[in-house]
This record gives sequence, C-alpha cells and structure tokens, in this order.
Amino acid sequence: MTRDEIYDHLAQVYLGKRKEAEPPKKKHFHAWLLINALITLMIFSSVFYGLTAFLTRQSSLRGNVLFALHNGLVRLDYNFDEDFSPVKTLALSAPAIDASRYKSLEFSIRAREQGNPAIVKVVVENHKHETASYYIQGIDYSWQDFRIPLREFKQITDWTGLKNISFVLESWNVEQKEGIILIDNICFSGEKGV
Repeated sequence: MTRDEIYDHLAQVYLGKRKEAEPPKKKHFHAWLLINALITLMIFSSVFYGLTAFLTRQSSLRGNVLFALHNGLVRLDYNFDEDFSPVKTLALSAPAIDASRYKSLEFSIRAREQGNPAIVKVVVENHKHETASYYIQGIDYSWQDFRIPLREFKQITDWTGLKNISFVLESWNVEQKEGIILIDNICFSGEKGV
C-alpha cells in the first residue's frame, strides 16, 4: 500500500470519512460553440433580410424616379406694402433635362410665421418661350407636399427643353401682404412608361 492509500484507510476507520469518488468527467457540450453558431445565424439572417429589403425598395423606386431640380431649401420674402411691384417671383433655372419622361412636378411648401400668402402660382417656361401656370391654394404654416401633373400645364407643347420654373406671388391674390414662404424638395417624379 502506498502512503496515500494508508491515510485514506485510516481516515475512513477513525474519522468515518470516505474518499469521495470523483465524478466521472462528462463530455462537455461546448456551450460557447452553440452561442457562436446562434450569433452567426442571426448575423447572416439580418444581412439577408437587409439586402432583400434594400433590393425590394430599389425595385419599388423604379416607378417613382425622381429628378431633383434644386437641392436645398429656397426662401421667398415678400412685402407688397412697401414694394411697388405687383408680383414677387422666385425663378429656378431648369437644367438640361427631358421632362417629357416624367409625370409630375413635386415640391414641399410652407409659410413662415411672419405671414402667409395662401395662394402661389407655379409657372413653367420652356426654350420656345411657352409658359403655363398652375395655382396652388391652402398654404399654411406646416409643410405640405404638392404634386402637379405635367398635363395640367396645357400650354407647354415641348417638355424636352425647359428654361425655368417659377413660384409667383401676386399682390392682388394673397391673403397677407407681407410674409415669407419656404420651398423644398423641388423635383420631377414618376417616370413614364415604367
């Protein structure tokens, strides 16, 4: 007998202690492997979902192709009490674009707290000096989106060469004689034939 065995035997006899058998070693199922597999599965599924959502959104945008005419906010101040001109115009030059490919002119507009015209005339002019106008009403102090179908500009026969798009305030046609309007997101939208 070895010394350790003798000590164990004496401890059993005199102290009543038994040598606790070591539990058999279990094969550890590696929990970290399972956790890593779940994390990898979550990453791949979220990437797959994101990619399919992006591609679906891209295909849905095809029906609503946009061509921005002006990037950023534009401001039109007017004061018909002090100004002798009966109209106030904000003209934006149109870039070289074939607007016949699009269905509508879109923009967002609102009045500032200083005053509200309530009515704005939108004027389109092409390189043949044909002009057409359309009145929008109901402008207030919150942002409103307007979509004007190009067919409403009946006097324009050639949409391939636009010269400018103007926002016009007329002194006889505004509710308040002094104020500010803000215009944003001016663009052509809705490509034809899609």
